[in-house]
Amino acid sequence: MTIMEELKQRNFSIYGQWIGILSILLCIALGIANIFHFDIIIIWSVICLVTGLFLIFLEVPLLLRICPTSKGFDTFVRRFSSNYMRAAVYLVLSIIQWTSLIRYATSLIAVAVLLLLAAACYGLAGVTNQEFMNSKTLGGGGIAQMIV
Repeated sequence: MTIMEELKQRNFSIYGQWIGILSILLCIALGIANIFHFDIIIIWSVICLVTGLFLIFLEVPLLLRICPTSKGFDTFVRRFSSNYMRAAVYLVLSIIQWTSLIRYATSLIAVAVLLLLAAACYGLAGVTNQEFMNSKTLGGGGIAQMIV
């Protein structure tokens, strides 16, 4: 199944997952970029980098199978396998990035907006009773089951 076929299914959890992938890229890029402020913003930059690394394992289930992670970490990540749980995680991560405005406005606002969009998509999937789906392109369903 291609990306376009997945998006045509109109399942908000697929939209949330792809927005999550964009969030990963933005978290890592802007986390690194904002570290060089040499101010209290470094705290949010480091949180943003950690968020990006956590989201990689959350959104790409194939990585849990091929990367050497601890059983505790795998169990923790697998807790977030429902639309409501993922919406909650993304909402909390978004709120953390929004708090960076306490000091001053930086590009971390873009991360906060994207995380909020992903939370909204997962929340809509939960409210409309759509089943949680992982993108097959990212290792959900078919690919992850083949690797032992």
